[in-house]
Amino acid sequence: MSRPPLQNSAANSPNKSQTASLRRLRQISHLLDNAIPIPGTRYRIGLDPIMGLIPGGGDLVGSIFAGYVVFKSAQMGVPQETLVKMAANIVFDTVAGTVPVAGDLLDVAWKANVKNIELLDAHLGSPEPSKKADWLFVAALLLGLMLIIGGMIFLSFMLFGWLFQVFTGR
Repeated sequence: MSRPPLQNSAANSPNKSQTASLRRLRQISHLLDNAIPIPGTRYRIGLDPIMGLIPGGGDLVGSIFAGYVVFKSAQMGVPQETLVKMAANIVFDTVAGTVPVAGDLLDVAWKANVKNIELLDAHLGSPEPSKKADWLFVAALLLGLMLIIGGMIFLSFMLFGWLFQVFTGR
């Protein structure tokens, strides 16, 4: 369920291009975190925890979409502190998601993409002008994010390989 674009006179109010980007980011967030209703409840899950069941690759795909949200938020003028919070949400989601079963359950509840859209909405609705993050910082943040995610995926594969050897004796 997507909300209409913000219509206010805030200093960070989105322009027409940003409104289209915001709508697209909300759609991505909804797809990843809330697209599928759980019958008989008011709770919803998205594709992110389902993809997380696929060792390594699922977390990578979900993280690429989450990184795209951070990238587009940076383009919309989100300050460094907010981008760091967004990246921390993704890292927590990814690291926790590597724990079998418990991590997938946490992934269902954490909804990092929804949290990141809320951070973006708070920025866009703020009456205070903020300093836009510089591109060097954004590039370093996204590179660091991808390295952490890649490292977690690598460790997951190493763990699965080690468990395979332990259980099969090969």
